Amino acid sequence: MTIEPSGSLGDDVPAINDRRFLEATSEAKSRYGRFNLGIVGGTGVGKSSLVNAVFGSHHAPVGKGMPVTRGVNYYQDDALGIWDFEGFEIGSTKSPAETLRENLAKVAARPANEHIAVVWYCVLANADRLTPPDIEMIRELDAAGLPVILVLTKVNWTKNPVTGKYRAPADTEEFRDWLENPVDADGLPIHLPVHRVILTAAEGTRTKGTHGKGAGHGLGELVTQTLALSPEDEKDSFRIAQRLNLPWKRDMARPIIAAASSAAAAAAAVPIPVADAATIAPIQLTMMARIAAIYDLELKTMVSTSALAQLSAQMAGQALARSFVKLIPGAGSVINAGVASSITAATGEGWMRLCEQVHLGKIDLSGVADALSAFTPTHRSVIAKMIVNKAAKR
Repeated sequence: MTIEPSGSLGDDVPAINDRRFLEATSEAKSRYGRFNLGIVGGTGVGKSSLVNAVFGSHHAPVGKGMPVTRGVNYYQDDALGIWDFEGFEIGSTKSPAETLRENLAKVAARPANEHIAVVWYCVLANADRLTPPDIEMIRELDAAGLPVILVLTKVNWTKNPVTGKYRAPADTEEFRDWLENPVDADGLPIHLPVHRVILTAAEGTRTKGTHGKGAGHGLGELVTQTLALSPEDEKDSFRIAQRLNLPWKRDMARPIIAAASSAAAAAAAVPIPVADAATIAPIQLTMMARIAAIYDLELKTMVSTSALAQLSAQMAGQALARSFVKLIPGAGSVINAGVASSITAATGEGWMRLCEQVHLGKIDLSGVADALSAFTPTHRSVIAKMIVNKAAKR
């Protein structure tokens, strides 16, 4: 590990080059790849609201996109790609299945990291019946080997005043039941190759007995089923892109914290002087960048280089280490493996909580620098980690 000084932060604390976290950010994005969602539905079906609710407003298929061909747009960033297919429009000279087949062929010709993993086929909940063009298009998607989730949108959920549970209107539930076992007018089965039918409301209105605005419904089930249908090598990118299930992100972040803690312990296997404590800062910067990537955050937009360098020195440097070792009888002026590991673990947990707050919109990106002090390690958090580590070794 090398620290590349570029000036001084005062109090004999070296400035820390940002190369490490930039490299770690790039490596994490490359490792996790991109999840590509296909979303099909006509005008007014609520595709944008659904994408907003699950992935965040900056991903919604509205505004600027990359027109790939007539009726298809592709929107992408590091972790997520969205193929937005128009629904069937009356007056087209080609059948819906034919048009979709041509478009899917063009998508399949794109680079592998743009190929569709799962399709959400969106239909208004009050439609009552699926149209023949819809059925044709769903069959075409299945023929292309794409798993389809049929999403009923804009469900008007109502709350039972006694049980507190929410329920869809009776006619919507009947529609769902028919979709799960569709039959024609003669009672003969209709081939409808969908994996699940899910009732959703991206957001509600503040009318009596219904969800408040932004509450949504059915979205948790939608992301769970989407993850289940995703290819193994795209599951992590979907966990990163979605915004609704924080435990998934924590489950991804904690092994990174554990690995960094072990690396810090190894770096201090031979106790290092407090004055050299900043040598474990690159380990922490790498950890922080990887955790930020899991929360789909760009570290450079969260914290300026100078602020991040100061933070790293504060977390892994002399200030905390010097004050901490004074609490340990006989420690002198060195940091051992246990202290280095515990400081790094506490740093990781604090940084993960900060990323969660930014991810949830509770801390604005412009306010991250001011909020940092509330999430940096304290003596109490480091000691707690040391106690846990000692207990685990017994």
